[in-house]
Amino acid sequence: MFGRLTNFEGSLFDDLRRVQQDMDEMFGPRTWPAGIRSVARGTYPPINVGATGDCVDVYVFAAGLDPKALDLSIQQNLLTLAGERKVEVPENAEHYRRERFSGSFRRVISLPDDVDPDKVNAQYVNGVLRISVQRREASRPRQIEVK
Repeated sequence: MFGRLTNFEGSLFDDLRRVQQDMDEMFGPRTWPAGIRSVARGTYPPINVGATGDCVDVYVFAAGLDPKALDLSIQQNLLTLAGERKVEVPENAEHYRRERFSGSFRRVISLPDDVDPDKVNAQYVNGVLRISVQRREASRPRQIEVK
């Protein structure tokens, strides 16, 4: 009985993976985040947000999407990204694991209050959509000269 616990050549871990897959099939995939700063499993597309004194940059990792088919809008400091990802799958394909998202998606990102919704730039390069939103001039840090 304990021989399997001390034999780490894969059988214990294979059993644990099978149990996880069985639980996912029975109850559906877990919906809670994998970490404190993560989003729920299956959230698409993944997003990184960074900020400087001049702007807020949003990086959307959306390889294989047509950038012209993306719906991007900003209203009241909420940046909304919507679209659809189509993954071609043969009808007779049997999946042992399927992690690639297919279907409609919508992500809403809350931006700081000092961004200027009239100064937004979006570029799609190599599967990454970079959205840069400038901060209002009045809220930017400025150097004060001491006389």
